[in-house]
Amino acid sequence: AGAISSLQRQLEIQESQLRRTKSENEMLHKKLRERENQLQAMSTKFCSLREEQKQEEAMVTIEKENYSLQQVVMEQECKLAEQKQLISELQGTVRQLQAEVLSGQNHIHKQQRAQEAIQSQAERLQRSELRTRVALERISSRFERFRSKIIQATFSTAGSKPPQAELTDEEVLEAMQKIINEWTEFHQMLKQKGAK
Repeated sequence: AGAISSLQRQLEIQESQLRRTKSENEMLHKKLRERENQLQAMSTKFCSLREEQKQEEAMVTIEKENYSLQQVVMEQECKLAEQKQLISELQGTVRQLQAEVLSGQNHIHKQQRAQEAIQSQAERLQRSELRTRVALERISSRFERFRSKIIQATFSTAGSKPPQAELTDEEVLEAMQKIINEWTEFHQMLKQKGAK
């Protein structure tokens, strides 16, 4: 934006110089026409004079001035063409920079939208994680209560000794398997004896 502002100021300066040069050029053209009119008037006037030498000297002087003015006009026209070219180049640079700024702004907007989408997704994931943690805590709590009931049922049978320390899952499974085996053997024995 700073570069565009600087170029626009430079463009305004060049356009001001262009207007001034045009004005000077018009003034020089006007002077040139006046000189030509004077030359024509002098030529007409000197035609009626008998002093041919004075007429020739005056004509030479006017022609020199006329030539000098023509040279100045040519220089001003060259300057004018250069300034027009410079203004055209500056306008092209300004348009290019404005297009780049617009492209950069579009890119920033896309990045902001992508960031907002990522932020929204992250918030959804956080909420999902929180719900999962709550569900996991509930399941863990139910599992612990279930495990406690299994241990209580396993070691509350006749002849079982309550555990002295924290039991592992394998130890609880072994104790349950032992009770199941004993009940299975007892059931087989009753069947063999014909008991219902």
